[in-house]
Amino acid sequence: MEMATSFLYPPPPSVLLNTMTVVGLAALPVIGLSEVRGNNLKYSKFNNNNASSSSQKQRFGSISSRTGMLCLYTPAFLAASASFVLSPSQNLRFLLLKSALSIHFFKRIFEVLFIHKYSGEMASDAAFTISSGYFSSAALVLYSQSFALGLPDPGLDLKFYGILMFVVGIVGNMYHHVLLAKLRKEGDGGGKKEYKIPKGGLFGEVICPHYMFEILVFWGFFMISQTIYSLSLAMSTTFYLMGRSYATRRWYLSKFDDFPKRIKALIPFVF
Repeated sequence: MEMATSFLYPPPPSVLLNTMTVVGLAALPVIGLSEVRGNNLKYSKFNNNNASSSSQKQRFGSISSRTGMLCLYTPAFLAASASFVLSPSQNLRFLLLKSALSIHFFKRIFEVLFIHKYSGEMASDAAFTISSGYFSSAALVLYSQSFALGLPDPGLDLKFYGILMFVVGIVGNMYHHVLLAKLRKEGDGGGKKEYKIPKGGLFGEVICPHYMFEILVFWGFFMISQTIYSLSLAMSTTFYLMGRSYATRRWYLSKFDDFPKRIKALIPFVF
């Protein structure tokens, strides 16, 4: 307990936040194993449950993939941006956290509009569920930080290391998204999709370097904020993307006979 308090703020006096933290931590094994087994998002290229996905679209309706992805990130961006007006604190840590969250989700929206190439549709219920998750996570990270205002900083102040990790993560993530986008032409997928093994950057070492840098972004959030909720969110993101990268690598191995087996899933030379 003493070690935890050296780099964490005390748990906030909020039943909601403490409950969400406990639920998030308890769900870590389920999150990772679910992705390892291939229970991926409905818009994933390696989701094998096509019949179920089509049934969901028929039942709840569907929207274009680009519109769906905008719906995923826009509410979270608005929540982070609104925090500058709704919680106008000049506390440096809080300002850094609000800025990092706003930049992260703005980057996501920018990529949807100008970088990623989309085809097909997304089930409306999937878009709503995932959008709600991003929105609630952003709002709860900020809400949790509000309880730390006025409290002494943890003994080990990580916020400036968090800024560095966040910058490395967001730049690396965007760079590898650009490389992925170059593999496709706008409108690909009208007929049979043609998948290619990504190249460039760290794709020669891991199949999902964009996930690795995404994880750094969320650990950057934690190190800037140093709250228990942001720690649980970073851990949840890590387990989720570890499982997802493992499933992605397995998909590439099954899809391409010439896929280099030395390429790892997420961490160069390790995993």
